[in-house]
Amino acid sequence: MATTLTTWRPFSELAELRQRFDRLFEETENGGRAWAPSIDLVRSEGELVLKVDLPGITSEDVEIEVSDGVLTVSGEHSEEHGAEGERYMRRERRTGSFKRSMALPEGIDADQIEATCRDGLLEVRIPLPEVEGEAGEKVTIKPKAA
Repeated sequence: MATTLTTWRPFSELAELRQRFDRLFEETENGGRAWAPSIDLVRSEGELVLKVDLPGITSEDVEIEVSDGVLTVSGEHSEEHGAEGERYMRRERRTGSFKRSMALPEGIDADQIEATCRDGLLEVRIPLPEVEGEAGEKVTIKPKAA
C-alpha cells in the first residue's frame, strides 16, 4: 500500500475566503456594476501610449479628460437585456460605469494628446515634452575636490 504525502498549506483556505469577500464587496458597489478596464502604459519613441481594453464599448461611450496633470478615462457600458424568460447560469461580463485615472509627467501639452478607439481597444497617445540632455547627448560630469 503506497502512501502519498501532501503539503499542508494552512493559509490557502484564507486566500480563497479573501477572494470570496472581495467578490462580494465588488458586486455590492454601485448595485453590482463596478468594474475597471485593464490598461497598459508603454513608453515609445518620445511618447506614452496608454492602451485600455474596452470590449463592446464604442468611442461615443468613452470620455477622456485632462485636468490638473491627471488624465482620466471614463465611460459606461450598458447592460444587454436577453430574451424574456432567459435565465443566466453565470454572468461575468461587466456592465456599468468605469473610471481610470493616471498622473501625467510635468510639461505635457494636453492639446497634443490623441486617442483612437477600434475593436474594443482604446489607444491614447501622449507626446512627451523634450528634456535637455535626453536626446542622446553625451553629458560629462566631473567631480569637484572637497
